[in-house]
Amino acid sequence: MTSTAPSSLTADAHKHGVLFVFAAGVLWSTVGLGIRLIEDAVVWQILLYRSISMTLFLYVLIRLRSGESPFVQIRRIGFPAVVAGLSLVAAYSGGIYAIQNTSVANAMLLFATAPFMAAVLGWIVLREPVRPATWVSIAVAIGGIAIMVADKSGSVVLKGSLAALGSAFGFAVFTVALRWGRMGEMLPAVFLSGLFAIAITVAICLGLGLSLVLSPSDSGIAMGMGVFQVGAGLILYTLGSRSLPAAELALLSLAEVLLGPLWVWLFLGETASVNTLIGGTILLAAIAGNALSGKRRKPPPITAP
Repeated sequence: MTSTAPSSLTADAHKHGVLFVFAAGVLWSTVGLGIRLIEDAVVWQILLYRSISMTLFLYVLIRLRSGESPFVQIRRIGFPAVVAGLSLVAAYSGGIYAIQNTSVANAMLLFATAPFMAAVLGWIVLREPVRPATWVSIAVAIGGIAIMVADKSGSVVLKGSLAALGSAFGFAVFTVALRWGRMGEMLPAVFLSGLFAIAITVAICLGLGLSLVLSPSDSGIAMGMGVFQVGAGLILYTLGSRSLPAAELALLSLAEVLLGPLWVWLFLGETASVNTLIGGTILLAAIAGNALSGKRRKPPPITAP
């Protein structure tokens, strides 16, 4: 009896970890649908309202989990938290702009390049070794990206694709900043990113003459995304990632990439171009191949959309 109890507990923890991380991916995958349902607001207005609700939600969550203010945790982490927070603002902005200017499928697939960018950045900045299999996967992924953007030259859609890659780079910087600051917890940095986003987007909206008051529909969707799509997704991911190896985390993260285009196709009839489908398939194969080749690695910090 006693000899089987630990294995049973481990199996239960693994099962719950899979369910939690998959559920986080499902929530994160709704970002495209949420932004498509917004009628009038532009990227800065959406980010402002989403950040307000996300920041309030995370403040309460961090206080309940740790018993201390997130500002205390941020001061303890120091400058790496600032870098992580600012990089997330760039990632958020690029992500919303990308979805507003290209297909959800194209944007979500390009967001998925963030782990590869993080691997290269970690190698350059932190001198972290990169496995040969990861270099091969990066090369394959670049080929897939080239196919995806080949038919978008000179168009607004190309700007959306570049914004999606910029968003992925922002998430990569966030991941490296977490490791640089040896942060075992990502929530304080995400909380700080919300504060930065509020300050930056208010200044931009005022500078561009954009209204700070949105329609009830647009504001409700944007604030709902802050709580449920970002906040709740982070909670589930944090709970689930502790009991899963890196390979499973990477493979489960593909649920976000695959489900994002599915929701807009089911509810809005949005489809993807042939180049996006072909290049995206190559990109997903590179991600899956890299994950399967690194089964025994410890889980690194993985970021949320």
